[in-house]
Order: sequence, then structure tokens, then C-alpha cells
Amino acid sequence: MLVVLAACSNVAQAASYTMYRDPGCGCCEQWAAHVERDMDAQVAAVDSTDMAALKAERGVPRGLSSCHTMVVDGYVIEGHVPAEAIARLLRERPVGVAGLAVPGMPLGSPGMEADGRRQAYDVFAFGPGGQRVFASYP
Repeated sequence: MLVVLAACSNVAQAASYTMYRDPGCGCCEQWAAHVERDMDAQVAAVDSTDMAALKAERGVPRGLSSCHTMVVDGYVIEGHVPAEAIARLLRERPVGVAGLAVPGMPLGSPGMEADGRRQAYDVFAFGPGGQRVFASYP
């Protein structure tokens, strides 16, 4: 079991993490800190003044967009996706999935902590295989 966990950790560490964000957004930095801490990774932040074009170029479905977009190991991570869901994606590599998204900016999601207030939200997988719920957070 420890060998499997070490292998998953090595995969997460070996990947490069590039987050694109609007320069005026502060929650993106908090989310990146969550990913760095929980995945033992370094997130490179790139400011972009045309996030809509970047999302379209990366294939983020319109109804799943949020404030920032990260690319890691060929996958697109849109919005406030928890590190555990990203680690699962990198570990399982499901067929037909190009990325994960948390649409909007739900309270209580990583980077959107607000005095203990929480909204339930879903993490959606998207790609050539369509869209489906990948994980739920009550």
C-alpha cells in the first residue's frame, strides 16, 4: 500500500502545474496554495487578460467555467477543484476525460473559504466522453 501511495505522490510531483488567472483575482492564489500544500507541487501562475479565449482554446465547456484554469499533465482543471480530486484524476486517468471543473465559485471550496460557510458542490469531469459528476462535496 505504501508503494502505491508513493507512486501516486511521485506522479503528482513530476507533473507541471500552470494556472492561468485574471490578474485582479485573489481567490486564485488561495486555491493555488491549497494545491501546492495538498499535492506537494509548485503552481506557476500566469496572468491573462483574456480568460474567455484561454478557456475556449483549452476546451472548457461554457457552463462549467469559473475564475481560473490550470493545466497539469495534459489535463485542464477549471475553478476551485479540490486537490484530492486532481490527484484522483492523475492516478486513474479515466478514458474520455480532458479535465475537471467546479463551475462558479462555491463557498467553502478550496480558495473560497468563508468563515465556515459552505455550499454543496460537484466536480465535473468533461471531455470527448461528455460530462459527468466526478466527485461531490456536501
